[in-house]
Amino acid sequence: MPILRLALAQTNPRLGDFSGNISTIVGYVQRAAAKGADLVAFGEMALTGYPIEDLATRPEFLHLARTELEGLALRLLSAGLGSTTVVIGFPNGPISLPATNAAHSPTAIAHNAAAVIQDGRVLGIYNKHHLPNYSVFDEHRNFRPGDSVMIVHVADCDVAITICEDIWRDGDLMTSIADVHPGLLLVINGSPFEREKDEVRLPLVRRRAQQTGAHVAYLNLVGGQDDLVFDGDSFVVNASGKLLARSPQFVEDLLVVDLELPASRTNGAPIGAGFTVVQAGRPSPFHVALRTPSPVERNDDNREQIWNALVLGLRDYVEKNGFPSLILGLSGGIDSAVCAALAVDAVGAERVFGVSMPSDYSSDHSRSDAEDLAERLGIDLRSEVISDLVAPIEAQLALSEIAAENLQARIRGVILMSLSNAEGHLVLTTGNKTEIAVGYSTIYGDSVGGFAPIRDVPKTLVWELARWRNEAARRANLREPIPEASITKPPSAELRPGQLDQDTLPEYDVLDALLDAYITKRMGRDEVVALGFDAFTVDRVIALVDRAEWKRRQGAIGPKISEMAFGRDRRLPVTFVRS
Repeated sequence: MPILRLALAQTNPRLGDFSGNISTIVGYVQRAAAKGADLVAFGEMALTGYPIEDLATRPEFLHLARTELEGLALRLLSAGLGSTTVVIGFPNGPISLPATNAAHSPTAIAHNAAAVIQDGRVLGIYNKHHLPNYSVFDEHRNFRPGDSVMIVHVADCDVAITICEDIWRDGDLMTSIADVHPGLLLVINGSPFEREKDEVRLPLVRRRAQQTGAHVAYLNLVGGQDDLVFDGDSFVVNASGKLLARSPQFVEDLLVVDLELPASRTNGAPIGAGFTVVQAGRPSPFHVALRTPSPVERNDDNREQIWNALVLGLRDYVEKNGFPSLILGLSGGIDSAVCAALAVDAVGAERVFGVSMPSDYSSDHSRSDAEDLAERLGIDLRSEVISDLVAPIEAQLALSEIAAENLQARIRGVILMSLSNAEGHLVLTTGNKTEIAVGYSTIYGDSVGGFAPIRDVPKTLVWELARWRNEAARRANLREPIPEASITKPPSAELRPGQLDQDTLPEYDVLDALLDAYITKRMGRDEVVALGFDAFTVDRVIALVDRAEWKRRQGAIGPKISEMAFGRDRRLPVTFVRS
């Protein structure tokens, strides 16, 4: 049986940076070719970055992508890499076919595609069949579906090409591929991270391997793009579904593996309507046996994966948008402490700046906890007392009660944004998912900022992440970054004497469970009550969630880690009659 030496390049593209992305691609092909790879694959839209959203409807962008793709082929040839077969995702367009298919928008003028490159040419293009139109995806809006099955004949083997959603749908495509009996099913992906998503991904790929009788290579992007985080975690299974090799999560990687595959049944010849057969690579001249790396061990601690996802999402937002540094308010509480620790892990302590902004109601321990946190993390901390700024506005407008409380938060927002303007920092807003759900924040106050690292993290999970991060530090014989007092003290906004969050909200373990039922599981009021929650509490919380939609529309984006994040996942009107 022939041996196919496969290289999976798990890259972190920067959207729109053709020059940088192509340099990365060429570098990975060079590394793979040096190892004797017959086929080098890159992820979904790896040429452009992903998702490209409405850029897919701009002819200028699509023309540029095609020009850059052809330029990549020539660059690989001039670098002596022309004989290596390369598969890479890109947007294929513009196309001018009549928009008669109701499965996509009339404005869609492109395909989500994979190109096969060799000898300085684009040998063939596969267009993604199944376009996801749920959660964060709007591919019916941006792309047209393909209708041809692609088989690449490379190194005396048959390789079927698919893209992401294609393997999630049962039907004609998988059946057609199974009928051809390829040796390998190569799936290139742009699959965002979600908690426990691997519990779905790997079993699905195993089923497709057994269905098609082929090895399956699942290749994913890595990196942050706005509110999405791609976790990598590429892997290969054999025809029976056994895991053969795996890349790590959250880092770029080149996974090279020898696969003993059945001899080609097509020999590169046409096999009928609905199929595209590409005659590509020749067997590599390398005959030195390659020791297949053992699959990377996955840590089953969900908290570590989430922490790494949040760090990567924050780091890439900062780096890809060119921010020199970060600034955030440090109250001594758990949310700001976790955000500061994430920031330091993402960009380093020298680029993180904290601001303590005590009021007349700030406790001594809040100030000392903020100082302790800054000292542990090694970050700069300045103090800006807000009392003298609050007093004249409060007096002139005769503010009291909630209006006076919100003024304090808004003055803090003014301070952070002013320092951002003066010094160039990106302001981090520190609100968690629970607070955002029920509107427990001051609009234009503690909600100000350009990025929200824990926007999709419920309050109870914030505490879990803090404990995990301290545990990780202890295991590494390092000082715990988050003060124990910030973890254990009752949470408070400290906007009036003796204030605690639980004065106006249910206990957080109850609240988070209720919110999970109503928001994530989309349960109705009666269904939530049937779970055992107090009816009065359910009514009150649902009312808070529904009324806070206008605030959420104006909030900063942050890394999505759940199956139901606020924003693109959950799209509800601001104005509607609540029954």
